[in-house]
Amino acid sequence: MQSQFFAAISQLCDEKNIPREKVMEAIQAALRAAYRKDYGNKEENIDVEMDENSGMATVFQIMKVVTKVEDEFTEISEKDARKYDKTAKDGDEIRMDVTPTNYGRIAAQAAKQVIIQRVQEAERDVMYDTFKDRENELVNAIVHRVDGTNVYVNLDNKTTTNLPYDQQIPGEKYYSGQRMKLYLDKVIKTTKGPQLLISRTHANLVKKLLELEIPEIKSGVVQVKAIAREAGVRSKVAVSSTDSKIDPIGSCVGQKGVRVKNIMDELNNERIDIILWSENMEDFIKTALAPAKSTVIKLSDHERRARVYVQPDQRPLAIGKQGQNVRLASILTGWEIDVLDISEFEGSNEAKAIEKAAEKAAKAEIKEIKDLGIAPELIEKLAKANLTLVEQLKGLSAKDLGSVEGIDTESAKIVEEAIKKVM
Repeated sequence: MQSQFFAAISQLCDEKNIPREKVMEAIQAALRAAYRKDYGNKEENIDVEMDENSGMATVFQIMKVVTKVEDEFTEISEKDARKYDKTAKDGDEIRMDVTPTNYGRIAAQAAKQVIIQRVQEAERDVMYDTFKDRENELVNAIVHRVDGTNVYVNLDNKTTTNLPYDQQIPGEKYYSGQRMKLYLDKVIKTTKGPQLLISRTHANLVKKLLELEIPEIKSGVVQVKAIAREAGVRSKVAVSSTDSKIDPIGSCVGQKGVRVKNIMDELNNERIDIILWSENMEDFIKTALAPAKSTVIKLSDHERRARVYVQPDQRPLAIGKQGQNVRLASILTGWEIDVLDISEFEGSNEAKAIEKAAEKAAKAEIKEIKDLGIAPELIEKLAKANLTLVEQLKGLSAKDLGSVEGIDTESAKIVEEAIKKVM
């Protein structure tokens, strides 16, 4: 029958998921060290055997049989060896029972200490082995206890660890038994055991929740291109689709917004803006600054800096409360963004250059009409009505043109026929 001591060790190993052999090896090593310290010498070759039925430990000193003893701690003469084994001869090894009479108390204390130590080490190893391949993943957690700003959570109902204060969503309240999802960033092995870097504020937590909630992202049809996040307040997520038939924004938002709403609920009602990603940086920046409407965007590729000119009423929207909107847009696009009033652009050399280009384009269109045989006087009358581009005239009939001041029915027909030739 197994002793209570060994039965307790077996139960402990099962509960903690620790290999029993490792614990037993550690206990035997501790008993050998305890014997050497109190009764023997560090040079002695000591072995310890444990009886699983009685729970008792027996200490053996292993000696080599020699004709001439040079090391009294590890060697024994043939004459002395035959006191323990009548067949002992030169070159043999004998095991001498040297168990002290009061060794039980010392053995129990040594075993207790090593079991505590080994359980802690084994728990750390199990924790590391469990999570080392789960970096950059979503993990389920239950709040174990809350002590001020210290929040201790159970991961997968097995491992208890601390959620650092700087990784907690600002303003989020935690209570014992609360279920939540965390992002496991890294698993670091330290001298004090593995350290799990978990977070509720990491931008990838939003990405992983999107993958969990939205099948199109999980399958790769819809791709998350970039994320900018201020935890607990607002996130901007840029998405695109590999299938022209799939609307990436609609897939993320879901019917009546139910998909994105589930993610917002998980993140303490954090607002999530889903926007369309674009390879065209001007378009992407313009979209990233929504709901503000941008009038002109000038890019400096060398500095990766964008100057965005907006109407006066759009500037507060573009900047956002405490600069949040432009800050998130900058993180999302990877460009520094300066929001400027349109008046600062209108008087600039760039504005003048754009205006001249527009005039040149308009003249080029008028010249094209001249080539079709329209008289200069008629072109001048059209210009007074701001009808200077062929594209403007294409959609107008002779009746429409006849309503323009200074153009009679005959002139309207001439213009109509001229336009038909370029359509």
